Amino acid sequence: MTQRTIAPRSRGFLFLDSHPAGCERVVEDMWSSVAEAPDAPTGEDRPVALVIGSSAGYGLAATVAGLKRAGIRGIAVCFEKGPTERRTATAGWYRTAATARLARAAGSDMVFLNGDAFGDAMKDQVADLLVRRFGGRLDHLVYSVAAPRRTDPDTGTTFASVLKPIGAPHRTKTLVFDADGAPEIRDVETAPAEGDDVEQTVAVMGGADWERWIERLAGRGLLADGFSTVALSYIGSALTAAIYRQGTIGAAKAHLEATARRLDERLGTSVGGRALTSVNGAAVTQSSTAIPGIALYVGLLRGVLGDRLVPPAAQLSELWDGLTGATGLRLDEGRVRLDTWELDDAVQAAVAERWDKATTGTIAGLADLGWFSAEVRRLYGFDVHGVDYERPVETDVEWPDTAVSQADAHTPAHVIAT
Repeated sequence: MTQRTIAPRSRGFLFLDSHPAGCERVVEDMWSSVAEAPDAPTGEDRPVALVIGSSAGYGLAATVAGLKRAGIRGIAVCFEKGPTERRTATAGWYRTAATARLARAAGSDMVFLNGDAFGDAMKDQVADLLVRRFGGRLDHLVYSVAAPRRTDPDTGTTFASVLKPIGAPHRTKTLVFDADGAPEIRDVETAPAEGDDVEQTVAVMGGADWERWIERLAGRGLLADGFSTVALSYIGSALTAAIYRQGTIGAAKAHLEATARRLDERLGTSVGGRALTSVNGAAVTQSSTAIPGIALYVGLLRGVLGDRLVPPAAQLSELWDGLTGATGLRLDEGRVRLDTWELDDAVQAAVAERWDKATTGTIAGLADLGWFSAEVRRLYGFDVHGVDYERPVETDVEWPDTAVSQADAHTPAHVIAT
């Protein structure tokens, strides 16, 4: 047992430790925000789902909303680091432990695996679990993976993703906070992609691994009739397009969408199924804060919308309603559109006006900086209402159902980092 009083220490938007009680409360708050469907299935009638990238951002929201709203059971896969003598576990480790407790309390059989989603060992581990524990059937697969690198299982080649514009340098405003927490608007310039930067990024963040998951599971005969799969994506504003949708990450997203079209045709023929991408709206995530300009944009967006900004759990609840047939899906060229509230013309015009006016001297009156700062800290379990940060907290939290997961596993649950 290791109890500590944990204070937030950060380098920019990256925190060195996470707060277990705060991370637990974040998941509990998300769970409480999701409305349970009145006719949600129970027991063996629950749909079997696989969520890949389940511990953070939209993948966490997909897991929580799937459990609470759609009544799913199944498997969640992520990669997180456990506690050490010097550091707490990662925030996603603690969030996963909290999600597992809520799943058990709701009567859902959900197995949480920690390892390299890109590797074939994890794919085989999941396939074996589906056979032994879930009757050899998978109804839904949600793919939500953001990673800096990926090793191709066939060749052993490791690819690295980059955040760069394509064709020319890109200069943009970005939001930072100094050591005292004061906001500052800076101009930053990002050099363009060179060499094989685009191909490397597509190899990591495109649709190759998603397609490999589908092929691997289909090859074992595990896709149920009517099987559906969706990869979570983002388009975003014209204000961030040069570094995002028109940059290296955008090339990867285009590849993801092309993969969805190819998979959709194949699944329609083989199991009467479908493959889609889901275009979600902006949110503060550990991935998004690394992208130049995104922090400023999201802060301004919140300044315009206030509480009308739709949180990830609400968006994923809508997605699950569509996937399970409770409602229809709003489709645009094979993409589920959950971002219409963000890209409304009037909203974007208001954000663009504030963007033009944003300086270090004016930003406090244009963006919701208090909300943004709190959201960043909440990613690591800090600034969470109802948590006593002066009280020592247990940091040595076990991975959920470790003994059960490893007994059912083809390989150990803690394998290679993505």
